[in-house]
Amino acid sequence: CKANIGSSLSIYLLEQRDVEINVRDKWDSTPLYYACLCGHEELVRYLLANGAKCEANTFDGERCLYGALSDAIRRLLKEYKQITAKCMRRDYYDVFLQRLLEQGYQSDIVFIVHGKSFCAHRCILSARSAYFAEMFETKWKGKNMIVLSSLFLPFLHLNPVGRLDIDVEYVSDCKRLAKQCRLQDLIDDLETKCKKVYEFVSSKPGTCVKVLTIEPTGNCRLQEDLALLADCALPAELRVGFGELPFDSTDNFNSCPDVCFRVEDYNFLCHKAFFCGRSDYFKALLEDHFSESEELQTQPSIPVVTLHNISEDIFIRVLYYIYSDDTELSPENAYDVLCVADMYLLPGLKRLCGRTLAQILDEDNIISIWRIAKLFQLTRLEDQCTEYMAKIIEKLVELEEFAAAVKENAEAVEERQETDSIPLVDDIRFHITSNVQTYSAIEEANQKLEALENLLASIGLEC
Repeated sequence: CKANIGSSLSIYLLEQRDVEINVRDKWDSTPLYYACLCGHEELVRYLLANGAKCEANTFDGERCLYGALSDAIRRLLKEYKQITAKCMRRDYYDVFLQRLLEQGYQSDIVFIVHGKSFCAHRCILSARSAYFAEMFETKWKGKNMIVLSSLFLPFLHLNPVGRLDIDVEYVSDCKRLAKQCRLQDLIDDLETKCKKVYEFVSSKPGTCVKVLTIEPTGNCRLQEDLALLADCALPAELRVGFGELPFDSTDNFNSCPDVCFRVEDYNFLCHKAFFCGRSDYFKALLEDHFSESEELQTQPSIPVVTLHNISEDIFIRVLYYIYSDDTELSPENAYDVLCVADMYLLPGLKRLCGRTLAQILDEDNIISIWRIAKLFQLTRLEDQCTEYMAKIIEKLVELEEFAAAVKENAEAVEERQETDSIPLVDDIRFHITSNVQTYSAIEEANQKLEALENLLASIGLEC
């Protein structure tokens, strides 16, 4: 190990503090390799999060996997192998919603509270509260700036993450305001929180609580609320059969769309905040090439962007994912949605497609699905495929398609030497030998390994 690298790793391991490690020069994989070899999972995670590479089909990437001391490190490397931490963070639904709230990205309404401005989105506030929906259609209609009392400040957090920080002295006022805004769930959460705080203070004399923090237990209600925007985006003739919410709720609901996507002559009235915020593809399409769009005849203020090479059914799956972080997939449409998700730069949707494909693995499609996982960089699905291959390896070695896959995988490793490892073979070996404890299991594993070795010998490969 180079002296400077060893010194840096020692500082991190012994003192548990951040260190500067140059992970972009020609030695970028060396710290990661030694951390894997020594079995320091936390350090491996630290290096990966700060830019260290474990890329597939490269010598540096494969040696980290091969040298990993534990299964936990191996699985961690495989998670980062094809998708970077930065890409994963960008796709997180909560992070996207928090960015809308804190940065006011693509906001269309400004609230003034005691001289301070808060950017918000009409569509989200309307979807989450019937009160705001009515106010935007009546008293606040046509206004781009609204002055509110300070009591309204916590409720702006309906846009959109759901967390509230409320001073104890304002709890009763907030309950009254929540009743006015018809937010029964918030009233119940406030009462539950107050009860817990009272019990805690009673058991700890002298304790003083000044602020109550209300956090949602999950995203289910939020996702249901925002799925209403997807319901509204659907053309009337396509609404039957899609979505979970009753569609009569969309009849008198103004979702305030600001962009129209035309797909096979169907117009989908959508919102730039969601499409630009969740997809770099749509961000570039709408912000960099916006002048190429036309205008909607019924609503001239809304630009129309035509999307090609996609059916309305597949676009609907993408639509619901973008708004609610979930969508309905089936084995029949998962591959088509996967192709579109890859084109639209939606890694989260790709992972959902991978989960659907993982449910239909069998002897007939295992190799083709493994190829799909490699092509679209779905590391979890790839691992599930190799695990399934390990179970039926004695049947697979008799197939020419499997032998061809092994050859292709060997040739894909850059600068591969004659006896270097083959990622596909290594993964299958790993799953064959993992969790082998009994004598009979050892015998079975040895038979599978022998069958695999015979195949490698027959096609002239050694690893």
